[in-house]
Amino acid sequence: MPEREIPVGTMDDVDAVTRAVLTASRLLVAVSARSLAEVEERVTLPQFRMLVVLSTRGETKLVALAELLQVAPSTAMRMVDRLIAAGLADRKANPANRRETLLTVTEEGRRTVEEVTARRRAEIAGIVERLRPTERLALVEALNAFNEAGGEPLAPAADAPEPHPLGWIVEGAMAHDA
Repeated sequence: MPEREIPVGTMDDVDAVTRAVLTASRLLVAVSARSLAEVEERVTLPQFRMLVVLSTRGETKLVALAELLQVAPSTAMRMVDRLIAAGLADRKANPANRRETLLTVTEEGRRTVEEVTARRRAEIAGIVERLRPTERLALVEALNAFNEAGGEPLAPAADAPEPHPLGWIVEGAMAHDA
């Protein structure tokens, strides 16, 4: 089947869209790094990801947590050990199966997630406020389509009670298996 010729500069130019998304992802990584700056002595980005998952799921088995984060269980255990040492997570034996460990976020860990998420949201809101209303609408439509194509659910509203574990969807792994 012959390749379809796409004029450069059109909305169908996959390379132009890819470059724009890569640029936006650099901006979002920078925003994420700045939002973690105040807690970076205590928590790394991968550890923060783990805290977000624990704060949204509640008690979670180590194997399920490793699967959600797409890391080996031994890696997840080392991350958990560091979070426990920092007072951000805790573990206990599963009452239903004493050979299993259940992991939870502490109140301090939950506060850390809320504070980092609030800083991230505020910085993103500041960037979005600099866009014209028509640009905002176009951005919402484009990002919703992009997120849907990538299988990522919508982030919660600012007043939602729980943060969502953004960016860490693993097919079939979102079911709670505590």
